[in-house]
Amino acid sequence: MTGQTGSRGRFAWYELMTTDVAAAAAFYTEVIGWDARDASAPGTPYTLLGIGDRAVGALMSLPPGAREAGATPRWVGYVGVDDVDAAATRVARLGGIVHVPPMDVADVSRIAIVADPQMATFGLITWLGEDARPAAAGHALGCAGWHELLAADAQTAFAFYAELLGWRKAETGVDKGGAYQLFSAAGQTIGGMFSKPAMVPMPFWLYYFNVGDVDAAATRAKSAGGEILEGPLDVIGGAWVVRCMDPQGAMFAMLGQRAKNPAGYFARASSRGPSSGRDPRWSW
Repeated sequence: MTGQTGSRGRFAWYELMTTDVAAAAAFYTEVIGWDARDASAPGTPYTLLGIGDRAVGALMSLPPGAREAGATPRWVGYVGVDDVDAAATRVARLGGIVHVPPMDVADVSRIAIVADPQMATFGLITWLGEDARPAAAGHALGCAGWHELLAADAQTAFAFYAELLGWRKAETGVDKGGAYQLFSAAGQTIGGMFSKPAMVPMPFWLYYFNVGDVDAAATRAKSAGGEILEGPLDVIGGAWVVRCMDPQGAMFAMLGQRAKNPAGYFARASSRGPSSGRDPRWSW
């Protein structure tokens, strides 16, 4: 299907489900440098976030039913698959949960929102039509350059994703909390996972967005009403990270350079992953 070769098994789209779309758009355009463009349907606010002419993700209202069930604002990353319906069926067969069954989004994509057996939420996406295309390359400014899973048990979590998405183990690093398992898709290292500290109540995915200067980005985040939970911290490869919370309570992270330190890529990480300390608020 059109557009699937480049995104198969890789994160290809990101949505922020929030309680205030307009305020979130103002925050992230200021902090990350995205352009925001309204793409709402009647009764359904939807704001595209992009870099030039390439959309990277979107903002949407947290569904009322989800709020009533206790859900809070969160980022959801979508992994490209050839067949969303078949992948959702595999999620259930492997012990996961299908929160939102497969559905078409206009003529652009078919999606589902699911959770792994340890209850970490993520999405599945198949691009539709000749003009459909995934997000820009992960190394570009504004894109998600790293994807991190805080799992209840990293070993069993990896087995689930390997079976579902074909992910493979990359070089394993070690941080203060123990083993940090890097994983790859289509031959490229795209993230890491580790067993979360006991202080973190639930497993979740954390997404790292590329910025030019993490100190300047952190200053913008604080000025715009966000909170810095941790960092800047240096990681292998010359990169620095900060982990943040936006004004509505959604967690995200930023990756980039600091002062004259050139930005590196986590694919070059060898002795530890990007996570070290943990704030107990890092949970949904």
